Amino acid sequence: MPRGRSDRNERVITELYKALISKDTDTMHRLLAPDLEWWFHGPPSHRHHLIPLLTGSPSSSTSSKPLVPDVIVGFGSVIVAEGYDETNLVWWVHAWTATDDGIITEVREYVNTSVTVTKLGLHAPPSQTVASSNVVAVASMCQSIWQSKLCDESVPGLILAI
Repeated sequence: MPRGRSDRNERVITELYKALISKDTDTMHRLLAPDLEWWFHGPPSHRHHLIPLLTGSPSSSTSSKPLVPDVIVGFGSVIVAEGYDETNLVWWVHAWTATDDGIITEVREYVNTSVTVTKLGLHAPPSQTVASSNVVAVASMCQSIWQSKLCDESVPGLILAI
C-alpha cells in the first residue's frame, strides 16, 4: 500500500484524537463524515466507550480520562489506533477508514479484544494457465501485518481483513 497515503491518514487520525482530547468539535466535524459508520466488537458493558466522545453526549463510563492511543499505524485507507484505559481496565483498538480527501467514514471499535490485521490479496502462480481458455489460476493469499500488543491472552481475538 502506498506509504504516502498511510502517512497522511495517520496524521488525520492523530489530529482526530487531539480534537477528542481537547473537545474541539469543529475539528471533529471537519474530519468525520456526517454519516460515520460505527461497528462495535466487545463486551456489551463497554458498548459506548467511544461514542460519547464522538457525539459529545454524556458518558456512562466512570473514566473522565480521554482515549489516548499508544500506537497509531496506517495501512492505506485503514488506520489502526490502540490504547489502554487503566481506570476501566479496558484494552481498545479503533480501526478507522478514511477517504482520499482525509474524511473518516468508518470506525470499528474493538474493546477487550485482540485484533490481528491481515492483508488479503491475490497471487497468480507464474505460467499456470488453462490451455483451452487461457484463464490464469489465481490463489488467495493472506498475510498478517499487525497485531494488538496491549491486551493479554484472556481476551478473544478477531482478524480484520483489509
